[in-house]
Amino acid sequence: MIVRFAREQDFPGFLGLAAQVEHWFGPMVEDPGFHGAVDEHIRRSTALVAVSGSDLFGGLLFGAKPPICHVHWLVVSEKARGKGVGGALMADARRRFVLGPGSIEVVTFGADHPGAVASGARAFYERLGFTPAEATDPGPEGGSRQVYRRSVI
Repeated sequence: MIVRFAREQDFPGFLGLAAQVEHWFGPMVEDPGFHGAVDEHIRRSTALVAVSGSDLFGGLLFGAKPPICHVHWLVVSEKARGKGVGGALMADARRRFVLGPGSIEVVTFGADHPGAVASGARAFYERLGFTPAEATDPGPEGGSRQVYRRSVI
């Protein structure tokens, strides 16, 4: 598996990943706003993918405006979860985009959201050194959301 910048031809793979998590995040596959966000990140070279051959195992959309960087979207395919794909995407994003001291933030499920345990997102971010911070606006499906933050030196 390699992590590289996403290309235009990876767009269908992003939609495939989105389809696997719409039950947690709400509609994305047909959402023009999601399409635009993916396109913009690909054009700005702030989208990464984890691939092996023609298989896309994960995708990440990142925003770096030091001193605060943001994980805008990170999804690993169902068949690749628990195999280090998410960690590899995050490590590559940090190496490429995080310049100097500050923090990395991500909005993920609130503790009471059904996806909090089922997705493993909160535990994933905690393993990477993120800590729960303030609550934020609910997701598009109405579920609770919370900011997770990690300081970087």
